[in-house]
Amino acid sequence: MGRCGRRFALGLISVTMLLVGTAQAARVKDISSIAGVRSNQLIGYGLVVGLNGTGDGRRSEFTTQALANMLQGLGLTIAPKDIRVENVAAVMVTASLPPFARAGGRLDVLISSLGDAESLQGGTLLLTPLRAVNGEIYAVAQGPVSVGGFAVSGAAGGGVQKNHTTVGHIADGALIEREVALQFNDRDHIKLILNHPDFTTSFRLIEMINSKFEKGIARAIDGGTIEVRVPEAYRKKLVEFVSILEHMEVTPDRIAKVVLDERTGTVVIGEN
Repeated sequence: MGRCGRRFALGLISVTMLLVGTAQAARVKDISSIAGVRSNQLIGYGLVVGLNGTGDGRRSEFTTQALANMLQGLGLTIAPKDIRVENVAAVMVTASLPPFARAGGRLDVLISSLGDAESLQGGTLLLTPLRAVNGEIYAVAQGPVSVGGFAVSGAAGGGVQKNHTTVGHIADGALIEREVALQFNDRDHIKLILNHPDFTTSFRLIEMINSKFEKGIARAIDGGTIEVRVPEAYRKKLVEFVSILEHMEVTPDRIAKVVLDERTGTVVIGEN
């Protein structure tokens, strides 16, 4: 064996082969979702007040303009150029409206600084409307901002910072004002969308559903979408029918893979 061959052999001494066992069955709810049953993203522009001199500077003109507009709505008229404060920060507020959410429910919101604020620690978000992509208001957010970090600076300069202090959240900080119209119980068909489209997995799922209920109840639209006809016995009990579907188990097809880690010299080989 030559020198190159010996080096190659020594490099393979640390190779580890992990043979993955037979793929296990997964619940339908873990590998798919129901078409139309999804969350909706909400966004809003707001102001965080009460900061200890860590708010936006004078270069953030949109902050002073927003503050002037808010004060005008409260009956106080002041020109934006006359506002010189450092305890206010402009922020973007985002949230996710889950399916079947009802008016009066609560949502968690994420607060992200928009200007040059140093920190949102100790601040309070003022009433902020949250809109969907259609421009309609679905929730309003307000409350004290919780920051998952801190920043400490000394008089001589320098300091210590942990995590991001310009991003925070408010648990249950948004109140749902409007519901998303969703007709669910009146459906005579539902569609299952596979998280990872695969023809073999779709075929296995169709066979399983047809054997569980009745032949021809499920059919594939494509490799990632399965249409299921609701049986007559479940027309008024669609929630129960979906629950049965979600808890059924199917074995997803796996793609044969070989993973090579050049740095550690490790080889991971799949079942096939």
